[in-house]
Amino acid sequence: MYSPPPDPDTEQRMRAHHAHAAMALAVQVEPGGEFWGWAGRTLGAPARTTAGQPVWLRLVSTRTDKAAGKLWDGAADAQRAFGDLDGHRPALLGVHDVVDDHAAYRAELSERVDEPVLSDDPILQHDPKLPDSWWTDLTEALEKVSAADTDRVAVRQQYMDRAVPEFVGIPAPPAPGVSIAHADLHWANLAAPLRILDWEAWGRAPVGFDGATLYAYSLLRPDTAARVRTAFPVLGTPAGLAAEATVCAMLLQTVSRGDNLALDGPLRNWAQELRCR
Repeated sequence: MYSPPPDPDTEQRMRAHHAHAAMALAVQVEPGGEFWGWAGRTLGAPARTTAGQPVWLRLVSTRTDKAAGKLWDGAADAQRAFGDLDGHRPALLGVHDVVDDHAAYRAELSERVDEPVLSDDPILQHDPKLPDSWWTDLTEALEKVSAADTDRVAVRQQYMDRAVPEFVGIPAPPAPGVSIAHADLHWANLAAPLRILDWEAWGRAPVGFDGATLYAYSLLRPDTAARVRTAFPVLGTPAGLAAEATVCAMLLQTVSRGDNLALDGPLRNWAQELRCR
């Protein structure tokens, strides 16, 4: 969970459009529980329908020329592809779009997940104490995701070819296979019992990408990081090298921009391991 954007005008516009979307979708926002995304790009809050159904209203904003494509349509595409993923994904109930002089806004109304996310931060800071059944549910759900038929692309080869040499120090390993990934699998997008949130980035990625992402965000908790490797045995093998190198490069790039600084040392150690492999 992030703080409201530092720009008061952006904060005011987001709050106003969130309120207007609630009226358009005929829901009543409940006080408290406000959830800001990175840099004030998203704003979510609990709400209820006129029939009393608990729902979640999430507003996302972008420049008008960016209001299309993978990130913009991710939730709607995921609804068509997966539905509620056997109860592990909150179903999308409605969408409301608005464009003004400043930006485009999309409101997404979803089923509410009452269980708290496992971490307020994508980086795991504590032992989540998850049973084996949770890990089984996770891997089985992601196996169903991997079988989806889509032309959405989460990770492009051009990015891998550029970022892996720059941030990991090796040529981008060839990906022996491509699968469909959630592509943003971190601890602030997961709940127990298993719910997987935030589907805007999903698409084609190197095999093992979701496991590598969750591993990266677990590096401050070695026991959990080891459990991730157990759940995703492709990690540490030649088949998973492309995914691991790509995720390591992506997060080291965020560190270079001043984000995820707590992972700097562990990521550099992981990059050294990847270079040795």
